[in-house]
Amino acid sequence: MPSDNPFEALSEQSDDARWAFGTGFDDPLSGIDPSVPDGVDRDALAAYCLMLGDDALVMSHRLQEWCTHAPELEEEVALANIALDLLGQARLLLARAGVAEGKGRGEDDLAYFRDASDFRNVGLAEAENGDFAYSTVRLLMFATWRLALLDRLTFSADPVLAAIAAKSVKEVAYHRDHAALWTVRLGDGTALSHDRTQRALDHLWPLTGELFATHEVERRMADAGAGADPSDVRDEVDAVLDEVLARATLRRPEPVPPHLAGRDGAHSPALTALLTEMQSLARAHPGATW
Repeated sequence: MPSDNPFEALSEQSDDARWAFGTGFDDPLSGIDPSVPDGVDRDALAAYCLMLGDDALVMSHRLQEWCTHAPELEEEVALANIALDLLGQARLLLARAGVAEGKGRGEDDLAYFRDASDFRNVGLAEAENGDFAYSTVRLLMFATWRLALLDRLTFSADPVLAAIAAKSVKEVAYHRDHAALWTVRLGDGTALSHDRTQRALDHLWPLTGELFATHEVERRMADAGAGADPSDVRDEVDAVLDEVLARATLRRPEPVPPHLAGRDGAHSPALTALLTEMQSLARAHPGATW
């Protein structure tokens, strides 16, 4: 990236093939070569970017729901910024998915005009917020897992996906560290905060098995050197979570076997309710701009 100033960078050209910001607000991939490289299956790339983009989009919406509800103003700003980071990642990934599939669908079409059964996000992202401890533990799990995947994707054979990952790694590292600090503060805090955090951990833990299950699309992408096999990151994710939970004086639940659900379009009613809210304006006024 040619400038450390993001506002200047928006108007600058770049010869760096890994630069994924583009030059316009309407097209997040403006200014880069969108062609799919040889050896990477176009359909698999589109499906894979859809999975990663849906994870980010749905999790972003859940965090946005904390606006005006966070326990303090500073945390409200922090959660809003994390949500915006994930929304930016979703834009890039959904735009990449649309280009790769070649059906003329853009990021808005994929975000606003698909039903719940067409979404490919993991269940952890769509779970309802619960209390602040619940959302904090969920963010810790999600960010730790996503960071491990993105770190591997910086070496993707698809230069666009590699560029998106390189940008996102810096953001998600902050997300993970922010959630870890709050988890320790709550877990090793008062008896009430400890009990609520442990309860959140116990409730959310069954959803972690899905994070490490390998979908056929993920396997194909990994074999092509363009994706990351989620089963390969389990030890790394477990090591980070073990350290945080130990410092938070929290008891780690029993391991959960890998299983597929959201990647195949199986979702809870919570996602349907989330999409009804998120998509309502776009569906009421299709094609509108403002």
